[in-house]
Amino acid sequence: MDRHRLQRRLRDLQRKARQGSCGSEAVAKLEHDVERAVAKYQQRAANVPTPDYPEELPVSGRRDEITTAIRENQVVIVAGETGSGKTTQLPKIALEAGRGVAGLIGHTQPRRIAARSVASRIAEELKSELGNTVGYKVRFSDRTRPESYIKLMTDGILLAEIQRDRYLNQYDTLIIDEAHERSLNIDFLLGFFKQLLPKRPDLKLIITSATIDTERFASHFSDAPIIEVSGRTYPVELRYRPLQSEDDDSRDRDQLQAILDAVDELSREGEGDILIFLPGERDIRETAEALRKHHPPHTEILPLYARLSASEQNRVFQSHRGRRIVLATNVAETSLTVPGIRYVIDPGYVRLSRYSYRSKVQRLPIEKVSQASANQRSGRCGRLGPGIAIRLYAEEDFNNFAEFTDPEVKRTNLAAVILQMQALGLGDIEDFPFVEPPDSRFINDGYKLLHELGAVDNRRRMSKLGQKIAKLPVDPRIGRMLLAAEQEGALAEVLVIAAALSIQDPRERPHGARDKADQRHNEFNDEQSDFLTYLKLWQFYEEQRHHLTQSKLRKLCRDRYLSYMRMREWREVWQQLHTLVKVMGAKENSTPAEYDAIHRALLSGLLGNIGFRDEKQSYLGARNSRFHVFPGSAQFKKPPKWLMAGALIETSKLYAHTIAAIKPEWIERLADHLVKRSYSEPHWEKRAGQVAASERVTLYGVTINPKRRVNFGPIKPDEAREIFIRSALVEGEFNCRAPFFKHNRKLLEEIESLEHRSRRRDVLVDEQVLVEFYEQKIPTGIYSGATFEKWRRGVEAKDEKLLFLTREELMQHDAAGVTQAQFPPSAKVGALKLKYEYHFEPGSRDDGVTLQLPLAALNQIEALQFEWLVPGLLREKLIALIKSLPKSLRRNFVPAPNFADALMQVISFGEGSLFEQLSRQLLRITGVAVDESAWQSEQLTDHLRMNYRIVDAKGKVVGEGRDLELLQADLGGRAKESFSGLTEKTIEREGITEWDFGDLPEVYNVTQHGLKLQGYPALVDQGESVAIELFDDAWQAEQAMHGGLRRLIALQVGKEIKYLQKNLPGIEKSCLHYTRIGNCNALKLDLVMAAIDHAFLDQPLPRTEAAFHAVCERGRGRLIETANRLSQVVAETLAEHHAISKQIKGSIPPTLLEAITDVSAQLGHLVYPGFVLKTPAEWLSHLPRYLKAVSRRLDKVAGQLARDRQHRLEIESLWRVWAERSGEGKRQSRELLEFRWLIEELRVSIFAQELKTVQSVSVKRLQNIVKTL
Repeated sequence: MDRHRLQRRLRDLQRKARQGSCGSEAVAKLEHDVERAVAKYQQRAANVPTPDYPEELPVSGRRDEITTAIRENQVVIVAGETGSGKTTQLPKIALEAGRGVAGLIGHTQPRRIAARSVASRIAEELKSELGNTVGYKVRFSDRTRPESYIKLMTDGILLAEIQRDRYLNQYDTLIIDEAHERSLNIDFLLGFFKQLLPKRPDLKLIITSATIDTERFASHFSDAPIIEVSGRTYPVELRYRPLQSEDDDSRDRDQLQAILDAVDELSREGEGDILIFLPGERDIRETAEALRKHHPPHTEILPLYARLSASEQNRVFQSHRGRRIVLATNVAETSLTVPGIRYVIDPGYVRLSRYSYRSKVQRLPIEKVSQASANQRSGRCGRLGPGIAIRLYAEEDFNNFAEFTDPEVKRTNLAAVILQMQALGLGDIEDFPFVEPPDSRFINDGYKLLHELGAVDNRRRMSKLGQKIAKLPVDPRIGRMLLAAEQEGALAEVLVIAAALSIQDPRERPHGARDKADQRHNEFNDEQSDFLTYLKLWQFYEEQRHHLTQSKLRKLCRDRYLSYMRMREWREVWQQLHTLVKVMGAKENSTPAEYDAIHRALLSGLLGNIGFRDEKQSYLGARNSRFHVFPGSAQFKKPPKWLMAGALIETSKLYAHTIAAIKPEWIERLADHLVKRSYSEPHWEKRAGQVAASERVTLYGVTINPKRRVNFGPIKPDEAREIFIRSALVEGEFNCRAPFFKHNRKLLEEIESLEHRSRRRDVLVDEQVLVEFYEQKIPTGIYSGATFEKWRRGVEAKDEKLLFLTREELMQHDAAGVTQAQFPPSAKVGALKLKYEYHFEPGSRDDGVTLQLPLAALNQIEALQFEWLVPGLLREKLIALIKSLPKSLRRNFVPAPNFADALMQVISFGEGSLFEQLSRQLLRITGVAVDESAWQSEQLTDHLRMNYRIVDAKGKVVGEGRDLELLQADLGGRAKESFSGLTEKTIEREGITEWDFGDLPEVYNVTQHGLKLQGYPALVDQGESVAIELFDDAWQAEQAMHGGLRRLIALQVGKEIKYLQKNLPGIEKSCLHYTRIGNCNALKLDLVMAAIDHAFLDQPLPRTEAAFHAVCERGRGRLIETANRLSQVVAETLAEHHAISKQIKGSIPPTLLEAITDVSAQLGHLVYPGFVLKTPAEWLSHLPRYLKAVSRRLDKVAGQLARDRQHRLEIESLWRVWAERSGEGKRQSRELLEFRWLIEELRVSIFAQELKTVQSVSVKRLQNIVKTL
């Protein structure tokens, strides 16, 4: 053991001797140590025990051959099935071959329990106490001494020792047992030995394996000899029973039914236990349930899989009576030998752990077994005697199976191996001599994980962080968590969780007690984190451990469905990690860490296992994966929005195991080296004075932050500079007080205004010219207001006009003719000055000329003034109007531009109606009459019609369009309210009963907030009094004034009114006829008020106090007489109306229905509630005549149906015109009102010509009047 150390010292002395610096004391000391080493070697050689070999073991009979092979070869491969004795006898054979003296005989096992049990068995056979001649070293226990010859250990321990003893100098022989398992550790060791053995020619390597692919091992070590040791086996009969038989008459079976059929078949063969291989726990449970229902109670059915508690696993190895059926996973192929097996049932499937380098997920797919595995399974029933193996597949299927199961190195993540290789300086993994080299895609994936953890840089070189992770004997992810935990101040908590993640879950769920176990385990659940469940369980266990004896602690674990051994293992791992991090200089937190700190540390190792719950209620994970929370999680019922998972495992679905709620902002900070940042919508922000953009942050395709505003300048300075120049300087979106900026903006606005007015786009230079101007002046690196201002102040100190533009640089052409006269800036309406805005953008809402109109002034504007548009656009409008005429008229005015030019010479802009002037002048010029209704202004393009923009007192646009009347109809009410809010209240009064307020002007100027408006004061009837109100519309004021004056006069002649109400002639009979129309008192009041209209208000309405009193004096003497006359007219009217109503009442012949319906409608328009007051004074006296004409029509209609119908249709067309133009809310001109009563005169003329008319009327004459309305 000392040889290599002494050789190094000797070489060092030789080097010093050559340099002349070697002292005699050093030589003497070396001589002394060599003598001691020789004595020690001789002592070990003398003390080598003499082994005995059990004769019944097959390997004992081959020991001479094996001994010779060991002496003559550096590498020997011994192949044999379980039971051949190779595991226990090979170390003794090596000892007998002279090994174990110069160094230890190291003997590896895949599992700790096997290392301990094999060491115990060999020590017993060598008649030595365990720990002396034979010892073992496992993760948390070292029972070896310097005097030991044989050392059992796990392959993981041997790997760890390589870090401290690169050449494994403490060993002279190494035995790698169970090499056929091809675990990652075994394949790594075999590759390492391939490099080491040439450097250690004194080292012997013995590889043991089941009889699986031994030639591959031999080839790896330069055709090393293979010694096959046959186990104690008997013939095995193979029976193929596929689920789907070739016999067409037989039914197809599922796997469960096939197993039941096979058990029946084997039960008829005789006694003996049956071993059934199944892929997983769920299959075992379902099959067990089916067998219990299918078979007699005396058949014992036992499960066997890795997650079973130790006590449940041990039941398989205990003696029993009767038949036993064992349902096992592939652990029973080679790892465990189940006793008493005479029959095997093999469905041909295995659940094999496979890592997907694409999805980065550990999958557990069920797949077909290899031929080697199938043979191992069938061999399990030939140990006690001849056996039978039933394969639930066809022989042809077996022949198509893969020859061997893929080694772990080809189906796992290689990050840990890569990290250890770099830590050991073993070179690149691509060049490492694996037995079977892994796929390059798995290698790349391993590097990606290490880069994710920060263990390697972009060039795949190990980082300082990676060096620290490599020192920790845990998965690199867990190592990363521990290192982050110290920074987060959460090392105490994460140590516990990391240790838990490194072992098998200590919580047990035994068959038949799952609900009870879950209930007990739920006591430790945390609402947000399964990781904290481990922490709560740990705290509970630690508290009990300090107070209970070992036996009571075991009982407590059983009661809580916890594995006592795994709890101990958990603590041992914790202790080891605790010691290691302390040695590495980490400081443990003394106060409890917060949730966030703990989980940020954990997240540092699980960045690829994040997920976001979307509307589908599943999680979107890295690389477009989708997964679900595992049902066993405490968060299953209330899953968080964002989570991280300790593991993503794919079985029937992809499930997240051991999850916790996280915050997305943690991810971005921890994964700064991994996240992808994309930028969209870069734009200039005037207020901030910088180019901003929306940043989207993703990790492996998961959006961490969908949209964050960021300063784009430092990210992409060139692109930001371009946006800054274009938006801030060219477009003017910049808060800049610099003289150049004000100068340039003013020039641009002047030239843009010329373009809008002249409707040309070729006056101002192209925007790109301005961009190029600034690009030439402004250096790179200027992309914001701050960087620009700093540069500008410096450069303008030398040349203050550097950034000034000239008019010549900005204009392509001049714009002669664009004058204020042609394109005025405003229009005047009364005292109101209204602004024009010009905009040239065909198709846009405000293309052309826009009149900005205060809401309060809306009702004061007439479209007549603005149908002219502005002088600069009138010629174009005239051309368009001529072209819009009907073809029969249009052909008289060709070419249109010539006629437009002629019209421009004779029309007076803005005077009256544009269309009236056009028709009049064209008639004069050409003799062709154009009716005003023929002009189709609504067909013109938008820019040839005034656009009206209505703004309220706050400047907000409340309406916009090119139809002023429509805007007034929609917004008239609001306009009135707005006007009322602006007016000064000095002129308005209420409760007036006599004229005591001086003169009442027709127009009243209002100025408020800088707005000059005209108001129209009027008296308003309020019943018992009148009020003075200010109207925004002259017509409405006039209507109100009439009623207000009527009421004020009535208040002055109260005595006369009382008299009249009692003494109106014929009123009783009139009231009787009025009964079905209205109220008698209302009729009396209407008569009196109508008398006031006729007696007092038949002349222009008074607006001065003197004029009012004169009216009162003049009318007082006429009131009684006028009232009597009106009463007589009303009496005649109601009598005629009553007579006609009786005449058309009752059954009506169908032939007369249309005529009677028309008559009925006419009656309703002549006599109705309030008709006395509402009928104009000049027409009220004609009502009896109109009604008489109706009666005459009824007398003649039966004999003139066709003629009556023709006349009715002519009158209806005229009536519709009046109805349309006099609708509710519409202004009625005197001409329109007269037109309405001329229709009644027309009826008299047509149906009762003998009654005469007040003026000559005809259908044609009224149709002509329509054209002028």
